[in-house]
Amino acid sequence: MAVDTLTSNDEVTIRKLPKVGARLNRISVPLNIGFSLLFMLIAAICVVPVVFVLIISLSSNASIQIMGYRFIPTEWTLSAYRYLYVLRELVGRAFLVSVGVTVVGTVIGLYLNSTMGYVLSRRSYRFRRHMTWLIFIPMLFNGGLVATYLINTRLLSLGNTYWALILPLAVTSFYVIILRTFFQQTIPDSVIESAKIDGASQHLIFYRIILPISLPALATIGLFLSFAYWNDWFSTLIYIQSTHQHMYPLQYVLVSIDRSLQFLTRSAQFLSGEDTSRLPAESARMAIVMVVVIPIALSYPFFQKYFVSGLTIGAVKG
Repeated sequence: MAVDTLTSNDEVTIRKLPKVGARLNRISVPLNIGFSLLFMLIAAICVVPVVFVLIISLSSNASIQIMGYRFIPTEWTLSAYRYLYVLRELVGRAFLVSVGVTVVGTVIGLYLNSTMGYVLSRRSYRFRRHMTWLIFIPMLFNGGLVATYLINTRLLSLGNTYWALILPLAVTSFYVIILRTFFQQTIPDSVIESAKIDGASQHLIFYRIILPISLPALATIGLFLSFAYWNDWFSTLIYIQSTHQHMYPLQYVLVSIDRSLQFLTRSAQFLSGEDTSRLPAESARMAIVMVVVIPIALSYPFFQKYFVSGLTIGAVKG
């Protein structure tokens, strides 16, 4: 009835609606330039510190002592990287340990966090609320370092093993809660029920349906886990003794090198006959930062690919 009473003016107005919507969604040229400048400024804020650290790592120790940190030093040198190259056997072995721990720990962490989050997201699970509260409690407080150390070393016997570098960081309440919320809001119960009717088991549903839809969340948690494993050195300090130096990861070795350089520099007056002025203390510290940052920064495009593909799959399934 309402359609029959439309006048010619109403029809003209209806035809103009798509054009009006397109005009409203269009960004003006000054606003587009402003957004571009803003994004360029944000990108510079992220990139300039890394470039500055690289420049300092290529500066001579004398230039840093006289002029301080500068974008254009008075003398360029590779002494810091030469110093690390002399220790290439120690650094190379530690690098392989860090890569192995990061890859294995990320895979195990993704499996444990995702399966736990998926179980807690299902309404059919009887103890869902109780287990959610049990997992939520460690987000507020934990048992402390002493209790954690005793459990991992005395009860689980993880001391001086690679598992001591992997398992303590594998599961985090924060990651489980994030995945549980994602599964609840993204995956409808009708999809799972239809798969059950077709005869699919819980494992088949999880691997064939849940994981492809959940790639954005898994990529995010995987990125957090890889950063945590790659930058971790405190676990080595606690669980790995000096008699197992072959298990030291890269971060712990680089921290030890930095501490040794700082100690030699500060104790120069007590070291008779030793010339410590040529030690690249400050530049070596920045070179250590570059050695730590570059490998993990190169892994980000890998996760970014799964961000895009995961969003596309989620849109098609939805």
